[in-house]
Amino acid sequence: MEKKRLAIVGCGHLGHIVTDACLQGLLPEYELVGVLGRDEGHAAAMAEKAGCSQCKNLDQLLERKPDYVAEMASVQMVKDMAETVLSRGANLIVLSIGAFADEAFYKKVQDTARKYGTRVHIASGAIGGFDVLRTISLMEAAKGRMVQASMVTKKGPKSLAHSPLFQESLMTDTKETEVFSGSTKDAIAILPTHVNVSVAASLATSGTDHLDFHIFSVPGMAGDDHRIMAEGNGLKAIVDVYSQVSDIAGWSVVALLQNLVSPIMF
Repeated sequence: MEKKRLAIVGCGHLGHIVTDACLQGLLPEYELVGVLGRDEGHAAAMAEKAGCSQCKNLDQLLERKPDYVAEMASVQMVKDMAETVLSRGANLIVLSIGAFADEAFYKKVQDTARKYGTRVHIASGAIGGFDVLRTISLMEAAKGRMVQASMVTKKGPKSLAHSPLFQESLMTDTKETEVFSGSTKDAIAILPTHVNVSVAASLATSGTDHLDFHIFSVPGMAGDDHRIMAEGNGLKAIVDVYSQVSDIAGWSVVALLQNLVSPIMF
């Protein structure tokens, strides 16, 4: 069987996870044909390790004729490249789902994918359970009701240091402190590039206007804990994932790539 051609955008830690998975034989149905990264040194190192092309720009990457472009870069990169990738015949795997908080952009991407017969695949990143969340939301919508959805994120105070939510007092607090309460849409206004999980949860449930979102600072905590709840009439689903490091996000792309070519899809 002819291998699928894979390109990677983002040559940091997460990009290396997917590259290493290819080298370890975990993605035998794919051929890694090109990488693109903001840092040319990092991109060159990853391309050399993978034995593929280092591309200087998106046009060069798309000249490699990838079947799939896997994004592990940033919200802005998704906004910059999504329509071009889809219109050039490649499918797009998105990790930085926060880009889709922009409803106008989200619609443009949908329209572009439909027009050119391509697809966007959303990686689960640091959370999961989108199937059951969407199912409950669909069941409620079919009955004329909106699913009740909420999300609680807990993280250490150091991880908030360069955000508008940070206060010096968080570094000496001995109890967990709520630093944000509102909707996902409210959170986007404050943290436009750091709400990927909340945007994913809102798209799978009640939308950015209606998902009830809370962030807590927890003294001494390393990593993040995301807890999503969706509730309907006689139904409740809770998805709770703690990750000390970001590796799960990169591995979620590997799992998605495996699923895309599997004869049995989960």
